[in-house]
Amino acid sequence: MNTHTDLRGQTIDLAVLNREETTLYEQLQVDAVRMDSAAYRNHWISLVTRQLSGRGLTKSAIVRSPLYRLAQDLGSRQQVERGEARVPDYRDDLEGIIVSQFKTRRAFCEATGLSEDMLSHVLARRKHLAIDTLTEVLGRVGYHLTIAPLSK
Repeated sequence: MNTHTDLRGQTIDLAVLNREETTLYEQLQVDAVRMDSAAYRNHWISLVTRQLSGRGLTKSAIVRSPLYRLAQDLGSRQQVERGEARVPDYRDDLEGIIVSQFKTRRAFCEATGLSEDMLSHVLARRKHLAIDTLTEVLGRVGYHLTIAPLSK
């Protein structure tokens, strides 16, 4: 298999990794299983940063790199498997849009027509938005729904 699908359904092409990165990725897969979450996080960040900064990459380039994203996803999967975290869903993406594109939740609600009360319930995971409502809300602020493959 030449790709890795992360928890958010994004595909990472493993063919872009060089030999050293591939070796490190394979080692991190083993480490994620045998280490606790905090130790693994410190471990992978140190190893990946050291390897990529040694090639002259900036910090922002490192965090966008496929190797960094792979190592981070391994840690996320580890936490989900151990019950320390949950799989992200549309509400996490919705909250990300609100935080990055709007000054307040109220501003988002005004732009979309969604009530503040309903948004509060959705983000607190007490309610869901119907798919047609979510599609309409997202369309009003320049987004659309997509279907992504499940991560394995």
